[in-house]
Amino acid sequence: MTGDHLDADDLLQDTYMRAFRFFHKFEKGTNCKAWLFRIMKNCYINKYRKNKKEPTKVDYEDVQNFYDSIKADVVDPNDLEHKVFSNLLDDDLINALNSLQDDYKTVVILCDLEGLSYEEIAEFLDCPIGTVRSRLHRGRKILQKKLVDYAKSRGYEVETEA
Repeated sequence: MTGDHLDADDLLQDTYMRAFRFFHKFEKGTNCKAWLFRIMKNCYINKYRKNKKEPTKVDYEDVQNFYDSIKADVVDPNDLEHKVFSNLLDDDLINALNSLQDDYKTVVILCDLEGLSYEEIAEFLDCPIGTVRSRLHRGRKILQKKLVDYAKSRGYEVETEA
């Protein structure tokens, strides 16, 4: 049914697990082989349906390098977006952002720079939405501590925690 030896082994294992778990429902005197094949068929169908509904998976490294691969090699000097955003993140900000752990950095970039919603980030990272919120909060707090002097030098009023 599966067309692959490893998938067939997994299917067989799932079949035996379910048969063992639901052995109390097996009626004595009936065809055990047919009962096991029915379980196997249902496992295969359920897994097939689940895989059909699942979005395709993307390699994390491809996503990390996505921006570099799609951005234009030549930037139009009259491009307003380029003029506005070219000096938005200076070295201090980039260094502070790069000093974050990868989990925090990814969530902060996706939310604050790319503008994705918590739900989109959770789906993208394949983690619960609470984890996204927690990482974002912690990442922002770490950045806040690292960028206090930077903000003061730029004329921002900064409240320090007691």
